[in-house]
Amino acid sequence: MQETCPFEFNFDPATFKIGDTVSYRVPKLAGFPFVATITAVFEDHLEIVDASEPGKTLRATRESRPVVADEAALG
Repeated sequence: MQETCPFEFNFDPATFKIGDTVSYRVPKLAGFPFVATITAVFEDHLEIVDASEPGKTLRATRESRPVVADEAALG
């Protein structure tokens, strides 16, 4: 029996919208995937919130698997 992922991700930057679930990366953590919800969409970046830190908004790149700067994610 194959396990299925409990999340449905949007990997298309052209269609990102508030409320979408994305898989994001932090460079220092070797690309390990994290899950977040988009709270704002801008032409060149996103604002996302990881469920494990609901009070913390992170700025992420606008690409198929957004990147959050090490300082923002780990600071």
